[in-house]
Amino acid sequence: MCHVIVTCRSMLWTLLSIVVAFGELIAFMSTDWLVGSPRTPDAVFSPHGATAAGEAYRPTLGIYGRCIKLPHLQRGVLCGPYAAHFGEIASGFWQAAAIFLAAGILLLCAVAFISVFTMCFQSIMKKSIFNVCGLLQAIAGLFLILGLMLYPAGWGSDKVQLYCGQDAAPYRSGLCTMGWAFYTAMGGTVLTFVCAVFSAQAEIATSSDKGGMMLQLDSEVLYLAVRVLQVLSQCIHLSLTLLHLSGNVLQ
Repeated sequence: MCHVIVTCRSMLWTLLSIVVAFGELIAFMSTDWLVGSPRTPDAVFSPHGATAAGEAYRPTLGIYGRCIKLPHLQRGVLCGPYAAHFGEIASGFWQAAAIFLAAGILLLCAVAFISVFTMCFQSIMKKSIFNVCGLLQAIAGLFLILGLMLYPAGWGSDKVQLYCGQDAAPYRSGLCTMGWAFYTAMGGTVLTFVCAVFSAQAEIATSSDKGGMMLQLDSEVLYLAVRVLQVLSQCIHLSLTLLHLSGNVLQ
């Protein structure tokens, strides 16, 4: 039998932890960090800007991927990684940002995985599982902040100037604008610290008899938790598969 303690605060913390981890992962994989200046697929660049016939579009550039329109294909805008390996990422600052962001996302995914089981287990080695997860989320938030601070420092790279013009420089995006992925990563970072603080409230709620209920459930509870994790893993796997397929199309 499994003793399951469910409170509004603990359930909200669990759901928010999962949403934050998934949101940061999607933002990291996205190419919509920088939105380039309008151009056409067969644009010719001159000191006066891009000039060519055809329908204009705005290319996007991510940490390791980009979306462009190829003139010889009629499939619209194609997206995929521009870096075949880690060393080909646009700049050293972006490489460092990718490391910090990946480390933070890894911790958030681990907390999201553990949070599903907090309904059944409230301690690990006599330590509150909520406090441990809150500490991990705070550390993940610091990694994310470092990554987001290093990311604009790489705007002076040749890759960014190709998309944003010669005016692009560290912490100056030139002709580019910020895409939704950057703002999603920033919002996710804020929510990461909210989760870290809220974990203490979840601990208080599950430690008292007020505002919660204890249920006696059998193995169906564990089965349900496993099913939730399987759905999350399938969503992540599908996102990675789509990104890989789009990269193969470009190649």
